[in-house]
Amino acid sequence: MKPSLVQIKSDFIEALSHISRFWGFPKGMGAIFAVLYLSPNPLSLDDIVGQTGLTKGAVSTEVRALARLGLVHRSSRLADRRDYYAAETDFFKSIRSILKERQNSEFDRAVASVHETLGKLEANTSNDEERKFLIERVRALKSFFDAIDRLGRAVIKLDKLGFGNVEKVLGVLK
Repeated sequence: MKPSLVQIKSDFIEALSHISRFWGFPKGMGAIFAVLYLSPNPLSLDDIVGQTGLTKGAVSTEVRALARLGLVHRSSRLADRRDYYAAETDFFKSIRSILKERQNSEFDRAVASVHETLGKLEANTSNDEERKFLIERVRALKSFFDAIDRLGRAVIKLDKLGFGNVEKVLGVLK
């Protein structure tokens, strides 16, 4: 038996919840984005609550965070006091927004703490195996963070090329 559209949508919402956690955001944020993305029309907070099962307070908080990231857009209707929300459908724009957010001071503090730890380890004069092991591990983490930082900056700079040109460049790399 083929799954119903309701089940397929539910599975998609669950999948985006997990992807959201992977990127360091709350599961509810992913669920809300999924519900809005699969909706042909903007939805009110009450509509989103009904489809996600989250509390209205949680939905309100997460929708504001999604709007700050540029992943959700707010609109209104004449003679209706409620706000309505729609998902950003330009994925390149969405990824840029997420990467810009990841480039915030919190990420910078995490990278700085890894750099600081490495500096302390390298300045330590003990000459034992544990110190060498720790330096190796922290250098690997520093290298990873530096690569993520460069990747994020590169994707943000790709904005100047325009998405069509980026797709052409990526097509050549296949």
